[in-house]
Amino acid sequence: MATLKELRDERLRKLQELRELGINPYPSDTQRSNMAGDVAQHYEQFKDKNVAIAGRILSIRKFGKIAFIVLKDASGEIQLFLKDGIVEKLDSKKGNLGLAELHLLDSGDFLQAKGKVIKTQTGEISVEATEIRLLVKTLRPLPTKVDGFTNKEERLRRRYIDTNVNQDVYDRFIRRSVFWQATRDFLNKNGFVEINIPVLEHTTGGADANPFVTNMAALDQDFYLRISQELPLKRLLGGGYEKVYDIGPRFRNENYSDEHLPEHIAMEWYWAYADWRDGMKFMTELYRYVIEKTFGTLKFKKGSFDIDLSKEWKELDYASVIKDNYGIDVFDCKIDEVKAALKKHKLEVEKTDNIARGIDKLWKNLRKDIAGPVWLINTPKFISPLSKTNLDNENTVQRFQPIIAGSELGNGFSELNDPVDQLGRFMEQQGMRDAGDEEAMMLDIDFVEMLEYGMPPACGWGYTERVFWVLEGVSAREGVPFPQMRHEIDATTKLIYPEVFKKNK
Repeated sequence: MATLKELRDERLRKLQELRELGINPYPSDTQRSNMAGDVAQHYEQFKDKNVAIAGRILSIRKFGKIAFIVLKDASGEIQLFLKDGIVEKLDSKKGNLGLAELHLLDSGDFLQAKGKVIKTQTGEISVEATEIRLLVKTLRPLPTKVDGFTNKEERLRRRYIDTNVNQDVYDRFIRRSVFWQATRDFLNKNGFVEINIPVLEHTTGGADANPFVTNMAALDQDFYLRISQELPLKRLLGGGYEKVYDIGPRFRNENYSDEHLPEHIAMEWYWAYADWRDGMKFMTELYRYVIEKTFGTLKFKKGSFDIDLSKEWKELDYASVIKDNYGIDVFDCKIDEVKAALKKHKLEVEKTDNIARGIDKLWKNLRKDIAGPVWLINTPKFISPLSKTNLDNENTVQRFQPIIAGSELGNGFSELNDPVDQLGRFMEQQGMRDAGDEEAMMLDIDFVEMLEYGMPPACGWGYTERVFWVLEGVSAREGVPFPQMRHEIDATTKLIYPEVFKKNK
């Protein structure tokens, strides 16, 4: 079996032969009039009409004076029927190839074809080509469906091959795009304004996370890549906007997991003069709208979970569920009691664990078995330092989180706008950070100053593409086109490009 280098060398030979024939193997223009899938799916509309299509060659079959080429574009596939005497001969000025030059084409090449839409004797909808023109000569063969492309590491590193070979992966990222577009559509229809905010921040906050650090040469200062969109968007509320949101990347310098990536896309909105109950009702509607637009259904089977997002969403009290399952009063417990529960249930205990971190781990151990949809409410204040206190229980906050398929798929609360209270909570978080908790929030004095000028009562919400991953049924790395991976250069690459890597020998 030929090696990749040998296959590439053969294609380079064909490339040279094409150039010697006067053919430009990489022209800039394309005269496409129709998509392949449209022609294939609407034969009666296109029957006997001339079309110009373009796409990647999937296969070439030649039988004497006739040949068949299957082309694929983003809409689907169609067959080209080439017959001696009908397809034009070589014309280097037009860039056209004839039947005699078919041996210079390979699967994977990009081709343009003009001709009449017909059905062959076997009933195959085809374009009877009068002209074929090379658009791109490829130097490497794509794996075929028969070969498969199943090595996970290879698939993630060369996603552009994965989406060519595996249609389900290609379709996944179309759905991902629909997910975010539907989110925008729903927010825009409800009066929200998308305002993009900085990725680089002097002080990063809005979540418990370890940030990435970079340096801006122009200012000779370090900056953090944002871990959340929260604080800048709330500054906009203080600036007079009433319904704002942002969709974009955020960065958390943490390890990979099936539900987390260090870089991911997130959306946050903030709504002045609304509270957490308004937000809960709004998000129930948003979830249903976005998910039905994305997947065409509100019912899912995920592992052992049967999920129906159209049914009523129940509410789950945070303190009650911890008490019922661990016998711990979250408002009156010691760290030793929490660590004992963690050990008993075989959960990791770290030196930096405090009561808040430990209780959160205990909750997540329960969460994994909840099908949902349910709203988790009455979160303890020490776990949520940026939300308002509940009037009927000062130990809890007005926070709401959806639990679906064992995951928290969002986070919302009535926003804290008391500058004195906010400063106190920031001081507490900064104390935790100074004691070694790198994920505790930084004290943002500029944000406190904004609150002193006044921010209206508001509800805030955020979710990430984890919502899409969970309902799509894939891990985080499978759910994005190009996940970050350790940079590596394989031996074949070094062999193929000796002029690049000779200095490393």
